[in-house]
Amino acid sequence: MSARRSLVWLGLTPEPEQELPAVVAALRSAADDTPRPGLVAAERHRVERLVLRGTQRGWLRYLGEVTDLVVAAADATSPVSDPRPALLAGEVVLDHHRMLIGLPGDGYRHTDGQRRALERALARLRSLPFRHPEPRSTV
Repeated sequence: MSARRSLVWLGLTPEPEQELPAVVAALRSAADDTPRPGLVAAERHRVERLVLRGTQRGWLRYLGEVTDLVVAAADATSPVSDPRPALLAGEVVLDHHRMLIGLPGDGYRHTDGQRRALERALARLRSLPFRHPEPRSTV
């Protein structure tokens, strides 16, 4: 392995690869009314490609996009009908970014602003009243 392409970042935690595709797809579909099933597959493919062939820089750039989606959901002028996708995405990314402190390099320092933004967004999202969707008729 080349010193230029360190893979140590891949050993942090599997939660982002497992949890993010579905919740990021939900956040993206809420933002642009795109049908969700296609977005889940696209997010899963993107995460897989980043993990298998990407770099820590590319991975952190993707997590920065997720951070932006979470912050946008928290800052929405109209209440979010279901804050759960943003809450889960924010918690997963925040946990990941906190673990960067144990890795060599400047990843932890680089994500300082994102950690602060996620902490604020999560506090706001947790304070929102959750409106349960109306039950579907089975008739």
